[in-house]
Amino acid sequence: MKTINQFIITSMIMMHAVVNTKAQVKVAAGQIKSHELEVLNQLTTRSAVVNMPVSQLLNAPGNETLRAFFFTPVTNRTVLKGKKIAVLAADGFEEIELSGPVWYFRELGAQVEIVAPKFNPAPERYGLSTPEMAKTHIMAIQYLQPVGWIKFDRTADQIKVSDYDAIFIPGGAWNPDNLRLDKDVIRFIQDFNKSGKLIAAICHAPVVLASADILKGRKLTGYWNIQVDLKNAGGTVLEEPVVIDGNLITSRHPIDVADFSRAVENWLTRH
Repeated sequence: MKTINQFIITSMIMMHAVVNTKAQVKVAAGQIKSHELEVLNQLTTRSAVVNMPVSQLLNAPGNETLRAFFFTPVTNRTVLKGKKIAVLAADGFEEIELSGPVWYFRELGAQVEIVAPKFNPAPERYGLSTPEMAKTHIMAIQYLQPVGWIKFDRTADQIKVSDYDAIFIPGGAWNPDNLRLDKDVIRFIQDFNKSGKLIAAICHAPVVLASADILKGRKLTGYWNIQVDLKNAGGTVLEEPVVIDGNLITSRHPIDVADFSRAVENWLTRH
């Protein structure tokens, strides 16, 4: 118990030092009452997370093809020259599901822009501590662990369908929930679908398309635990690495990133 108390006291001191927010409790360690420490002990869990480092994913048994996809040099760097792709993403995107396709499309000569919802801070009573960089960056995760930030180029309220040849949405358990709440994102996806241009989504991302109500009568796939949501949205779910239905390309998981990226490449070269 003594160790836990020391850990909590130290954590509160560090939070007070680095987080400048009105919602942060400003109390010195010496002023914490024993009752408050007892309550905090019951409210606080031990910090231990499951993550999915890119190097571990690429070197995992069975992922030899995925590894070769990234480490085999691209020979024709003009395949997608002249194509412009928007990546719709928010905090909590799965790192490899964004960075992998973005790297590949840029290697092929495409222009890629990261588009995020307009920054909308949570009310103070939610008790969230948000870094200043959240106004210009979105947070990456590796499965369940936040690992870094990437700067976005534009916000969803600033873009038009005519700006892009394709959009793709990475997964991550949190990212799609953030996107599907944003009215500008949903409106843009609906308009983009009407244009017949390519919409690609991987892992948890197809639930954003469900929120946009564009899945009725469509064949698609997605992460296993959202497949029931896709069915409820009117889609026919197939258990395949990549499913292509008209202007819609979907995949299930980070292990499908190579097949997903090549499917996007092939669709764009034919249209």
